[in-house]
Amino acid sequence: MLAYADNIVILAPSWAALQRLIDIFSSHIHKIDMICNIKKTVYMVFQPTCKQKIVAKSFPQFKLRASHIAYVHEFRYLGHIITDDFKDNADITREICSLFYRTNMLICRFGKCSMDVKRVLFRSYCLCLYDTGLWKFYKTTVIDKLKSAYNRCMKMFFGYSRYHSVTQMFLDLAIPSFETLIKNSRFTFMKMYNGCSNQLVAYLRVLDI
Repeated sequence: MLAYADNIVILAPSWAALQRLIDIFSSHIHKIDMICNIKKTVYMVFQPTCKQKIVAKSFPQFKLRASHIAYVHEFRYLGHIITDDFKDNADITREICSLFYRTNMLICRFGKCSMDVKRVLFRSYCLCLYDTGLWKFYKTTVIDKLKSAYNRCMKMFFGYSRYHSVTQMFLDLAIPSFETLIKNSRFTFMKMYNGCSNQLVAYLRVLDI
């Protein structure tokens, strides 16, 4: 079980094991005055990468007391979109929408500020692409869309024309390119991952995940 504040994830290797854990969870939450919102509770089935190990393609619905738990193919957990095919395309698309939202907010509120102020704001609000270090399996076309969105948002906020040289823009603003941003994010993530002393993370390192 993984818990962060009031967000709980229960993992199990089989349908019967997970239903058993749900029953145990259901019988104990009253001890800590906790109520489970069935409308926000879902389950997901991850198929093994080896097709020969697939035992079934459909399962009975899980139950939390008398209520059925909804089945989903993807779910947003702590801001990150998880899918049952282990792909990151949906989460990258989420980041594209979020980047445009943050940029439009900056344009509306701080569009008339000086270039120095804009550089500070853009670095603070648009360079922190959430959980990019976790992205591993995605289509090239999707990550290219994020790169295009990053460049376009920068041009929009700083007032560059659509056809202005991207390389020259990076030099003028002293802001890292999209490739540099992604590499720095992955380096920082791997540094924290390799230096983490958590037992679960250490176990994942042994499995080379």
